[in-house]
Amino acid sequence: MALLPVDEALSRVLADAKPGPSETVSLAEAGGRVLAEDVVAARDQPPFPASAMDGYAVRAADISIIPARLEVIGEAAAGRRFSGEVGSGEAVRIFTGAPVPEGADTVLIQENARRHEDGTIEVLDATDRGRHIRRAGLDFAQGKTVLPAGRELDAAALSLAASANRPALRVHPIPVVAILATGDELVPVGAEPGPDQIVSSNGFGIAEIVRRAGGRALDLGIAPDREDAIAKSIQHAHEGGAAVIVTIGGASVGDHDLVHKVLEAEGVELGFWKIAMRPGKPLMFGSLGSARVLGLPGNPVSALVCAHLFLAPLVSRLAGRPAVDPQREMKLGVDMDKNGDRQDYVRSRAERQGDEWIATPLEIQDSSMLSALAASDVLIVRPPEAPAAKAGDICPVIRLRDL
Repeated sequence: MALLPVDEALSRVLADAKPGPSETVSLAEAGGRVLAEDVVAARDQPPFPASAMDGYAVRAADISIIPARLEVIGEAAAGRRFSGEVGSGEAVRIFTGAPVPEGADTVLIQENARRHEDGTIEVLDATDRGRHIRRAGLDFAQGKTVLPAGRELDAAALSLAASANRPALRVHPIPVVAILATGDELVPVGAEPGPDQIVSSNGFGIAEIVRRAGGRALDLGIAPDREDAIAKSIQHAHEGGAAVIVTIGGASVGDHDLVHKVLEAEGVELGFWKIAMRPGKPLMFGSLGSARVLGLPGNPVSALVCAHLFLAPLVSRLAGRPAVDPQREMKLGVDMDKNGDRQDYVRSRAERQGDEWIATPLEIQDSSMLSALAASDVLIVRPPEAPAAKAGDICPVIRLRDL
């Protein structure tokens, strides 16, 4: 099978990917979820004309000419309105957030008034009609769409939904991603590896990529290099309703690389299993019923790079999040040689110099070295057969972390 270009592979992975049936959750459980429908306000905010400042509720006509003196007839505080009406020559002591009394059309801020012992105030500065009053419905009116479908529910969105008196929201489901590591050479973290074994590490990084994309990781543990063990784990993930099944390792064509064979035996329709990229050539993709199956390479860097490129956008799409182009542009910090026939993702540091970002490749690019990937800020993208490049040339990069 010929090597598939990265863009074509990604297109196939994302084809027809969409969220499952939406669900209603409480506002307290909605953080980080994506709205499946518009949020419409159930009330006005504010529900009444409210004072924006501490001061005095007055009639503008009474303070248009200075000097002026007004009688204070009561007090209004947040949650406790003044029940009477402000007449000519009168004022009500008012605090921020309190309902503006009937008859008043202006709030005189307290800095512009002097209180006297006889219960009157002396107006020190004239104030225009309507000043320092938030009209009813200023923020939003009942029946107005305050949050559109597709919005991720961050801190501000959650507070807005609460203010609109919406205690429950309709959201897209969180896609469950089952993650299975394979290989006799693997032991769980914390265990003592045998003389020919290593600690299983890829699943933790992949689970975090899933979480940040809006999914929930389901750890299936480690399956030994036995067809029955791998098949049992695949069946468990499928029967459990996983939206995506991720296998790690065994995706190549060696005698001990059994994943490909097991997936086909379990009825997975494989779409491709070789990508024209470096690192990450032995990447598999297929479907098992409604679930998507992604077979990642066993090399740690290859697995994580492929997860960033293919798994993250797939999970994001299934979670209902809007598509985001992960590529940016930076300047090269060094010269680079002509590239080969596979798209190369070069682990690199990024440094800001003035208004520009400079990307400089790490010296060692071995696909087994997690320390190099952890030290990288970006991946420089080198297309197949890209010509030699000079320091200072513009190059596309994929950010691995916030910069």
